Amino acid sequence: MIPKQWQIAIDVINQIEHAGFEAFIVGGAVRDYYLTKENNDIDIATSALPQEIQAIFPHTIDVGIEHGTVLVLHQNEPIEVTTYRTESTYTDHRRPDAVHFVRNLAEDLKRRDFTMNAMALSQSGDFIDLFDGCKHIDEQLICAVGNAEERFKEDALRMLRAVRFAAQLNFKIDDQTFAAIQKQAASIELIAMERIQVELSKIFTSQFPTQGIHYMQESNLAKHLNGEFDSKAWQYFQSENRQVGWTYFCLVNNELALLTQYRCSNKDKQFAKQVLEAYDCLLKGIEKIELLYFDVDILRTAYQFTQWQQQTINVSWEQLQQQKLTLPIQSAKELAITGQDVMAWSHKKRGPWIKEMLDTSLRAVVNGDVVNDKQKLKEWFHATNVEG
Repeated sequence: MIPKQWQIAIDVINQIEHAGFEAFIVGGAVRDYYLTKENNDIDIATSALPQEIQAIFPHTIDVGIEHGTVLVLHQNEPIEVTTYRTESTYTDHRRPDAVHFVRNLAEDLKRRDFTMNAMALSQSGDFIDLFDGCKHIDEQLICAVGNAEERFKEDALRMLRAVRFAAQLNFKIDDQTFAAIQKQAASIELIAMERIQVELSKIFTSQFPTQGIHYMQESNLAKHLNGEFDSKAWQYFQSENRQVGWTYFCLVNNELALLTQYRCSNKDKQFAKQVLEAYDCLLKGIEKIELLYFDVDILRTAYQFTQWQQQTINVSWEQLQQQKLTLPIQSAKELAITGQDVMAWSHKKRGPWIKEMLDTSLRAVVNGDVVNDKQKLKEWFHATNVEG
């Protein structure tokens, strides 16, 4: 069954062709179609100018019209339609100094990064493959379109994209393309850290992360980025969760500050901090009270880290999960008393002793020394004479 997004894209192409213009599916969707991989993120390239596309379709949004892109809303689905274009010099190694619209598909395709991404697909299912993209996919090779050095001078991020595709597809980077990366690796420093973070996230969560980390080392890209990229440390790692990937990167580098350097979110930082704390607890032998401070997902990730790091601990995941789930309470917030309660039960002035008392009460509840009930805790408080 043809996915809805593809059906809509084909209908959009038919309407553009009916108006007298060319239109093709381009980019990653074509590559994945050839690989028989699912990809519903479909882009269309056309000989029609942006204004001509707007005249064909009643519902459009100008998402990047200066670069030729119009978002067509067709059957309530968004489809990006971009005019064939060529690009001038890239002074900053990131963006073209100027974009020129053309009517020729070949001119548009030759500006793209890799041959496997420079194919087009007609609405009838025919490939337009001017740079041996299909052949290179069959050979599992990542090859730059035309002159590799020129492609990387245009946008230095393409070097990291080559590594990312190698990690996702388990492909080899073509020798000439790889040599160009090694030669121009330093220019990766010109790229915004946010863009680098996105590519590294995809490497970390790829099917073959060790392949990607290895290429980071061998390509010289690692020399110009923060942190160490040691493929041996990633030998057993496997996760589709980007937060897990970034936290593991911090673990193998013993450096939580990397998340700030790569512009990761506060949510990422909080997740990593908790996982690394739980990991340290697991290595030394986690106590019941420590189980209370980590939710199951944090503990599961920390446990996976011990496996990926080939660390020996004296508890299985099933046992650890059971210990967590059978605690009398699952969060410190569930403690039946507050600081106001212990103040009312004691004649002492407010001070650090209150927190110490609550911590002691929490430990007693978790260890089963007292039931988590306000009256029972009050009786236990006086019985232990903790107020001095």
